[in-house]
Order: sequence, then C-alpha cells, then structure tokens
Amino acid sequence: MTNTILRLPGVKGKTGLSRSTIYDKVQKKQFPEPVKIGERAVGWVEAEIDAWVKTRITERDGARS
Repeated sequence: MTNTILRLPGVKGKTGLSRSTIYDKVQKKQFPEPVKIGERAVGWVEAEIDAWVKTRITERDGARS
C-alpha cells in the first residue's frame, strides 16, 4: 500500500464534496483528518479517502438489503 498524499482538489474530485463540506466533516470526525505537509499546506492520505468512499458505498448497499 502506498501512502500517496492528495491535496484538496484531488480529495474533492474523489469524493464529490466541496471544500467547506470536507472541513465541516473533518471537524465533526466524519471524514479523515488532513496531515500537515508544509508550513501552510495539508493533504489527505489517499488510502484513507478511498476507505471513506468505500464505507459510504457499503452503507448504501447495506441500507438496500
């Protein structure tokens, strides 16, 4: 498993969420926390974002059963 870091545009592209929704969900502990990658830069671990998306799909499919 690689630990690729995604910047905000990549996270938005993978999730379909807006910037404000991402940060709101982070604050509510409903979304992976970003990691500091520079003095004024953060990113998200791609594997954590992929797992979050997979969980949303699993929850959806479970609700249909």
